[in-house]
Amino acid sequence: MSSTPVTWFEIGSDRPDEAERFYAGLFGWAFEAQGGSYRQTVAGGERGIGGAIRTLDAGAPNYATFYAEVADVAETCRRAEAAGATVLVPPNTTPSGLVQARLRDPFGNLIGVFTPPAEG
Repeated sequence: MSSTPVTWFEIGSDRPDEAERFYAGLFGWAFEAQGGSYRQTVAGGERGIGGAIRTLDAGAPNYATFYAEVADVAETCRRAEAAGATVLVPPNTTPSGLVQARLRDPFGNLIGVFTPPAEG
């Protein structure tokens, strides 16, 4: 196990007020101003975040995204679209039972949402 966990994400936006409303509405995140251009959230509570490197096909553009764990991927996608996001990869279930989707927020950032497989 690594001794250097991933514990932070950052979303750059040229429309930070709208971005704050979008993520507060979609995930219930609360933000607090930390200086003139920074707004901080404790999105994960006491649960941490993990990460991965994905090998891309030749010529595919690099990207960075974060995934938020949600109770209902399809409902989150509907709410995200209503708030101005675009569903890029609709809800799908992996062989392990993980349900996931990928979105582009109204500001051009990639985000993912997922529900882990049921335990048992």
